[in-house]
Amino acid sequence: MGLNQFGLVLIAIGVIFIIAGIVLYFSLSVPLLGKLPGDIVIRRDGFTLYIPITTSIMLSAIATLVLYLVSRMK
Repeated sequence: MGLNQFGLVLIAIGVIFIIAGIVLYFSLSVPLLGKLPGDIVIRRDGFTLYIPITTSIMLSAIATLVLYLVSRMK
C-alpha cells in the first residue's frame, strides 16, 4: 500500500468517526432509534440493560446499502 492510499484510508476512517459522532449526538432526537420492536430493555433497581438488536440490524442494512452504492460509483 502506497503512502497516498494509506492517507485516503485514514481520511475515510476519520469521516466515519465524524459521521458516527454526529449520529450519536443527535440520536436522542431521532424518534424510533432504539425503540423499535425487537430491541430489548431490562430495567431493575439501579441497573438497566439495553440490547438494540433490531436497531443494529437496520443500521447495518443501511450502511451496507450506502457502501454498496459508493462502491458502484467507481
